[in-house]
Amino acid sequence: MAAAVALAPGALGPLQAGRARLVAVCSARLGPGLRLPGSLAGRQVGRAIWAQGWAPAATGPAPKRGYSSEAKTEDELRVRHLEEENRANLPVPTIAAIDGLALGGGLELALACDIRVAASSAKMGLVETKLAIIPGGGGTQRLPRAIGMSLAKELIFSARVLDGQEAKGVGLVSHVLEQNQEGDAAYRKALDLAREFLPQGPVAMRVAKLAINQGMEVDLVTGLAIEEACYAQIIPTKDRLEGLLAFKEKRPPRYKGE
Repeated sequence: MAAAVALAPGALGPLQAGRARLVAVCSARLGPGLRLPGSLAGRQVGRAIWAQGWAPAATGPAPKRGYSSEAKTEDELRVRHLEEENRANLPVPTIAAIDGLALGGGLELALACDIRVAASSAKMGLVETKLAIIPGGGGTQRLPRAIGMSLAKELIFSARVLDGQEAKGVGLVSHVLEQNQEGDAAYRKALDLAREFLPQGPVAMRVAKLAINQGMEVDLVTGLAIEEACYAQIIPTKDRLEGLLAFKEKRPPRYKGE
């Protein structure tokens, strides 16, 4: 099964995407009229966007453009790259919840998310070398960044499949849970995490993600400069002033994403 969830402030709503349960949790306001880039479209809910998944519902057929072993045209590869980059660079937190299988492209999709959680019975791995191909949706680049180069090479070279506990042991997922009767333990954990994120300042969440993502690609000195530049963007926001005022008045803040 699969599902994705986009969160507007104070709201939850499911979206269907792919076979493994992959949950994208969006907890920051994007601003009026803003649309997500690339192949993702959206319908506006107040000042937030609920992203519409590119894949069909879990009960429908698998997407034709995706992670098969068939040769891809240059245009198809470019579209796939753009789709993966959109997920990695969404200006909101994303969580991948893996309750079943996440093999090949399913795991690559999860790797493009900020946080990954899994059920202990879940199965995941980059198995493309069994088909005499390589991971082509970001796996060769994101897996080493997630768990280290040597272990990533071992898993890709062997096409090994890990369960949830093993994935937690190597740092591939942040949380592992015993599967429940409904088969959605990881999905429920993802929603719990999302609810923790929702009260925070939307602009701060967006800029914090930007600082972390960009900082991880450069040396520490440059990363600190990126952090300083991002911090400077937060200072003039109305949300920062609201946060200080709410703290002074001992009440919950009322952030507007401004």
